[in-house]
Amino acid sequence: MAQTEKDWINSLAAALNVDVPTDEERDALLALAAVAAHMSERTAAPISCWLAARAGLTALEGKALVEKLASQVHE
Repeated sequence: MAQTEKDWINSLAAALNVDVPTDEERDALLALAAVAAHMSERTAAPISCWLAARAGLTALEGKALVEKLASQVHE
């Protein structure tokens, strides 16, 4: 049987020895992923999250960056 989102995130965080994201971080990551998926293909969402993390950005910083990039595309 599949795990719930919360169970999966808790298991993965434990395996990685990192803290579970706060509600605010979770919301920011989902927003970051949503912007990426709407600006390109859906597969851009997880990779965009990974790139933001790889760059050392917080979830909120990553969200702000993709929102800025998206607004520039629509100008």
